Amino acid sequence: MEDVIEELREHNIDVPVPLELPEDDTLVVVEEELLLPLPREMRHFLLTVSDVVYGSIEPVTAADPYSHTYLPEVASVAWANGLPRHLVPLCEVNGNYYSVEPEGEVVFWRDGDLTDERWQSVWHWAQEVWLES
Repeated sequence: MEDVIEELREHNIDVPVPLELPEDDTLVVVEEELLLPLPREMRHFLLTVSDVVYGSIEPVTAADPYSHTYLPEVASVAWANGLPRHLVPLCEVNGNYYSVEPEGEVVFWRDGDLTDERWQSVWHWAQEVWLES
């Protein structure tokens, strides 16, 4: 995990308006908006690397409710489009979603169905998908 965090930090692109990391209190508000607890590793992901800008995909964020990547808004759209309600979206790509199971495994939901693509954790997903995008 620490290696992935370090690699993401090294690849972070400077942007005119940088993203911010949320605080624990902010994540409590996000959980209240979702009506779901965040999986443990996803919570750590949001607290440590959700301000990273890199590659061609944009994982969810939790610090700015006006951002197009704000987790409660992304979740609302994903769930309205049929993503199972127990899954927490991690990243939207062309109407498909990488999502986190309550136990922390990342799954890929494409064209209205869960695929066989799975990652053990958000950190495995970040290394194999986000850093490769």
